[in-house]
Order: sequence, then C-alpha cells, then structure tokens
Amino acid sequence: MKRSFFFHTRFRSLILYVTSLKMYHCSDCGESLTTSHHLKDHKRMHTGEKPYVCSQCGKSFTRQSNLQIHERIHTGEKPYHCSQCGKSFSQESNLKQHRRIHTGEKPHHCSQCGKSFTQESSLKQHKRIHTGEKPYHCSQCGKSFTYQSHLQQHKRIHTGEKPYHCSQCGKSFTYQSALQIHERIHTGEKPYCCSQCGKSLTCKRHLQIHERIHTGEKPYHCSQCGKSFTRQHTLQQHKRIHTGEKPYHCSQCGKSFNCQRNLQVHKRIHTGEKPYHCSQCGKSFTRQSYLKQHERIHTGEKPYHCSQCGKSFSQESNLKQHERIHTGEKPYHCSQCGKSFSQESNLKQHKRIHTGEKPFHCSQCGKSFRDQSALYSHQLCHTGQKLYVCGQCGRGYAHSSSLRTHKCSNKAISS
Repeated sequence: MKRSFFFHTRFRSLILYVTSLKMYHCSDCGESLTTSHHLKDHKRMHTGEKPYVCSQCGKSFTRQSNLQIHERIHTGEKPYHCSQCGKSFSQESNLKQHRRIHTGEKPHHCSQCGKSFTQESSLKQHKRIHTGEKPYHCSQCGKSFTYQSHLQQHKRIHTGEKPYHCSQCGKSFTYQSALQIHERIHTGEKPYCCSQCGKSLTCKRHLQIHERIHTGEKPYHCSQCGKSFTRQHTLQQHKRIHTGEKPYHCSQCGKSFNCQRNLQVHKRIHTGEKPYHCSQCGKSFTRQSYLKQHERIHTGEKPYHCSQCGKSFSQESNLKQHERIHTGEKPYHCSQCGKSFSQESNLKQHKRIHTGEKPFHCSQCGKSFRDQSALYSHQLCHTGQKLYVCGQCGRGYAHSSSLRTHKCSNKAISS
C-alpha cells in the first residue's frame, strides 16, 4: 500500500513538472511553449517577421535554425550521413526519412484504405485521393491540383517556361521526366521490356499502353458514341470529332487541327522538312507512319489480312477499304445528292462534279481535270504513249475505253 502511494505521488509530481515546462502561452492562438525563446520564434508566425536573412541570396526566415539549414544549399554541406549506404543529407529529418528505405518502415497509415507511407507529407497528399481535395489553384485559369508540384508544372503552360534542356541537341522541356525520356533517343536506352513479346520501350507509361495490345484493355470510353481507347489523350482527340473543336492553329496558313501532332506534321508542308528517311532507297517522308508503309515496298510485307477472302495488304487503311467490298458498306455520303461511297477519296472526287473544281492541270496545254487519273490519261496524248494494246491485232490506244470500243478485224475472222 505504501509502495503504491509512493509511485502515485511520483507520477503526480511528474505530470506537474511537465505541465510547468509549458508556462509560456501565445496570446494570439493560446499555444503553450517551454521557453521564452520558443515563444518569440512562434509569435513570428503571426507577425510575419523574418529577422534571419541569408547573406548569399537574401531569403529570410523566422528561425535561426531554419537559416542554418538553408545556408547548406550554398555551402553544399551535408553533415548527416546514412550508415547503411553512405548517402549524405543537409537535414536530419531527411536522413530519418531516407533510413526507412533500408528498414522498410512506413509509420504513416491511411485510415481509409490502410496504405502506408514513409513520410507524413506523402500520407497527407495521398488522403486527397479520398477527400477529392485540390488545394492548389492556378491564378491564370483557375484549374486546381492535388499537389503543389503539379501546379508549378502546369503554370509553365501559361508562361511557356521550359527549364529542362537536352545537352545533346538543345531541345527544351517543361518537365524533367520528359527530358529524361527524350535523352533516351540519343542514348538508345529502352529500359522497359514487354514480358509478352519482348518489345523494349523508352518509358514505363509507353510500356503500360503497349501491354494493352496483348490484353485488349481499352479503359477510356467515349460518352457520346461508346467507342473505347487504350490512351486517354486518344479519347480526348476523338471527342473533338463530336464537339468540332480544333484548338491547334497553323501560324502560316491558319488551318486548324484537333490534335497537336497533326499540326506539327502539317507544318512540314511549309518548311519542307522530311525527317524520316528510307535506308533502302533514301526517300524521305514527313511522317514515320508513311516511312513504315513505304518500307513494305522493299520488304514485301503485307501484315493486314482479310478474314473473308485472305487477301493481304501493306496498309491497314487499304484492308478497311477492301473489307467494304464484302460488307457493302459505303460510309461516305454526298451532302448534295446523297450518293454514297466506300472510300473518302472517291467522295472528294465526286464532290467536284457539284463544285466544278478541277485541281489537276496539264503542264503541256493547261487543260484541267477533276481527278489525277484523268490528267494522267490525257497526258498520254502529248507523249504518244499507248498503254492499252489489242491482243489480237497489236493496235495500241492511249485510253482503256478506246480499246474496249475497238473492233478488231482479226477477232472477226477467227470467230
């Protein structure tokens, strides 16, 4: 009983001692502090006073300890060392966080989903996924962000700032991650490999998108027509078909496009740039896809097969056009007369009947034609070339229609 009373008295004394330590109270917020010095530091939060100034850059701080930590940016001093890997840090708190990489400790837990984090700041950021909180707002357009770093990156859209520069070619980027991915063009590094087909890619995001080819996953759906896509930006581009939005404008001719990539390719018409070269014949192209299609002339590759008749094609677009022979589909309609066509190019040619447009001109006589094939046939009149020859009598014609109407005397005798 006496022993119990002794411990009770000691415990009560300890509580009174700890309480007495916090005898300095802030008149603004009521917080209690153990020393008058700490109270002075604390009050600067309310007054905004920052008496400790960096002699190097002029930045100010409320506490001397914060100034000392800051000065290490200029001196490069990193007095806190990891005993596991030897890595050094300018702040003790950063060393503590780093040590958790080795220990695997994640002391900060999310009460919503149970996910754990090494840093309290990471937990706070994570919680915004559940709350939907986006506390960082753009003063230019009002867009909100979960993370301050995302807001800083976003602001560069308005300022045009591209602070990350490639040392190889001088190209600049808004994001450091974009620069790192770009640099792999020069190094040839492709660290992300597909486990299905072995294809290597320059960034993790591209690998994730590529893997959907194998899984068939298309997680992005159009609310207008229900069409699905493997990439979010492809969905955004697609939506502009419904809205008619074309936000990318050519400064040379004013033409508008629904995606930035198409504008970049279009600009090459004005600049004459053809950056994609065939290693076989040296022919150059404005688009990489055009080069790939062209290379199949040399390889003879025809990777697109018709499931109906087995016919193969070098281009996917040609297969789609061919399949309409089997389905009878004619998706391109003339707004003037209602006539339908299986190919968009045929509709364009047809529309010239209504508009009277004849964009193909003969360099010899100046005569104009609605389509290129008609111009080509006409030019044979000037060259004297006769491509269409009668198998019976050997007589040649410039036009296939002339051969069809030709009445061969040899044919009459043989019959």
